[in-house]
Amino acid sequence: MDAILEAAARILETEGIAALNTNAVAERAGASIGSLYQYFPGKEALLAALIRRERRELINAIYREQARAPGRDLRSVLDGFIRAALRHQFERPALARSLEYAEAILPIDAETETLKREIVTAVADALRVHGVADPDTAARDLAALTRGMIDAAGLFGETEIASLDQRVRRAVYGYLRIL
Repeated sequence: MDAILEAAARILETEGIAALNTNAVAERAGASIGSLYQYFPGKEALLAALIRRERRELINAIYREQARAPGRDLRSVLDGFIRAALRHQFERPALARSLEYAEAILPIDAETETLKREIVTAVADALRVHGVADPDTAARDLAALTRGMIDAAGLFGETEIASLDQRVRRAVYGYLRIL
């Protein structure tokens, strides 16, 4: 199953979503089409599984940062969250762009919403510990702000992570008035 998912990811990265089909994935994975269909009934199921895998990797990175948070100042905690989000986007930027598009067209709203809520909860918990007023609203805003900036950078093919990191941090610090 992992080989099939990774084959699908590589097709998305190199050829785009239009080239993704079950036959191409099975061939790239070195699996029979019957084996692929045991796990994934079609292209949409492959895309949904990839989205789940990538979102789970992001939330796990956020949780690792959350675990490092005790005893750190708010800026350091926020920097860790921002770096985790940037790494997630820029580790495999073509895959991230393809999956952003796929997420918008697939009926997986409930799953996507659950993962977004996990991220917001982790950020809100950190904000609450540091005495930020209305941490739940602030966390939602910061997650939207960060995702919007990172997604826009990916959409426009931006590859300079250091510059984007600085811009996102300025926006986050500005929002929280911790300049």
